[in-house]
Amino acid sequence: MDPSSDAAPGQETLATTSEFGLIEQITQPLVMSPAVSVGPGDDAAVYLVNGSAVTSTDLLVEGVHFKREWSTAEQVGRKAVAVNVADLEAMGARPVAMVVALGAPGELATSWVREFSTGVRSEAEAAGIVLVGGDTTAARDITVCITVIGETAGRTPVLRSGAASGQVVAVRGRLGWAAAGLAALGRGFRSPRAAVDAQRCPQPPYGAGREAAEAGATAMIDVSDGLLADLGHIARASGMVIDLDSARVEVDEPVATVAAALGSDPLELVLGGGEDHALAACFEVGDVPDGWQVLGRVREPEQDEEVGVLVDGRVWQGQQGWQHFRG
Repeated sequence: MDPSSDAAPGQETLATTSEFGLIEQITQPLVMSPAVSVGPGDDAAVYLVNGSAVTSTDLLVEGVHFKREWSTAEQVGRKAVAVNVADLEAMGARPVAMVVALGAPGELATSWVREFSTGVRSEAEAAGIVLVGGDTTAARDITVCITVIGETAGRTPVLRSGAASGQVVAVRGRLGWAAAGLAALGRGFRSPRAAVDAQRCPQPPYGAGREAAEAGATAMIDVSDGLLADLGHIARASGMVIDLDSARVEVDEPVATVAAALGSDPLELVLGGGEDHALAACFEVGDVPDGWQVLGRVREPEQDEEVGVLVDGRVWQGQQGWQHFRG
């Protein structure tokens, strides 16, 4: 059997399935929200939002964001939804609807797409968002593009540019787990299982973004490229310096295990590793909600000092985070 196809001899593939038949298989079990008046099956979806609409989109490309020898189709579907909804959470928005576009080679087994759609539906239910449409097309590699729409419900969206001097920086969610899992998988290991599963399918803290907005967060971001890299976006957008206290940074057991096996500093994974999709936000002292971990503070840059992120008052000399097109 061709390992690139996942199809056994005689098994149904995308090339032997009609596009509309495949779409019907994917969408038939969907249950629509009362906010959706037109779902899959027409030229476009129609839905209502409360307040301003908040929109984001992300691509997942086979060989870049996932590998089929590492992840099941269901895990890819769940990951595709999670990484997108995390962006809505970072704006303090409530998820409403999403559309999914899938490109795949004709020799791919139809069962892979059905399992992928199972993962999409499962994660969408966990995130509180509804699938309202999408598209399929032929492609050399499996490529997933999801666009998510949220609503502000009368609140002001939380931007990256709102950090102010004297505030604290806090995090909700895992840090370093997905990077540890990627390091393990890249060396042919499947353990520690918790870290490997975190790479296959992240667990954003659903609902925490809205919680932070209600508590008065003035700046927030989804930690997708690494804590230092993403806090750097807040620092630059706000014209501030963010100084993290390494003594406050917790290293969870799966991360410590991988770092020990690699003979590396676990803080490299926690500060520079991405794809956990935790949330980082800036609050006034005393406004930090329960469950959020304070890691540092925000201050004005001193004379001739560049805005950015420091660790214990110094520029971190290790990995700064993922850079697209460079790695």
